[in-house]
Amino acid sequence: MSNTESPDGPPSFEDAFRDDDVEQRIYGTILQIREPATASAIAEQAECDPKTARKYLGWFSDLGIVTRHDGHPTTYERNDAYFQWRRINQLAAEHTIDELQEHVRTLTTRITDYEETYDATTPAAVDAVDAAETSDERTIDDVYSDLADWATARDERKRYERARQQRAGAETDQASG
Repeated sequence: MSNTESPDGPPSFEDAFRDDDVEQRIYGTILQIREPATASAIAEQAECDPKTARKYLGWFSDLGIVTRHDGHPTTYERNDAYFQWRRINQLAAEHTIDELQEHVRTLTTRITDYEETYDATTPAAVDAVDAAETSDERTIDDVYSDLADWATARDERKRYERARQQRAGAETDQASG
């Protein structure tokens, strides 16, 4: 252990999965990959045998956590739709309908402010360089930051609205059942 690492603190970034079991290391590797990868490549990153990686990747595929692409070689990639679904379920479980709706309202206000500021309906419709050059108040970094925040707010609003609808549907089902 290095002198800067606390025994109770997280492991270093270079060895983030040091104390995890093989299943957790493979799962952690799946979370990090951005492109389809072979079981061997995932096994190498997770520091395990490729046969073990294939076993867990098959299980994760059955659960919908990864998508398996048959071919030569077979590759696996993170199923972002699974993680979206999981996040929406978590939001619906942790918040009341009123809390979810309030967050949707707050995000809608933020989105509307950006639409008015940039005279556009989406962040993609904004020419960041032009917006910065024609503004006395915003640098190019400010504009890029705004556009990223605007895109995030739009995505987050969709998740919160879906969670609100899910929660409302569940409460309606309970009341009528």
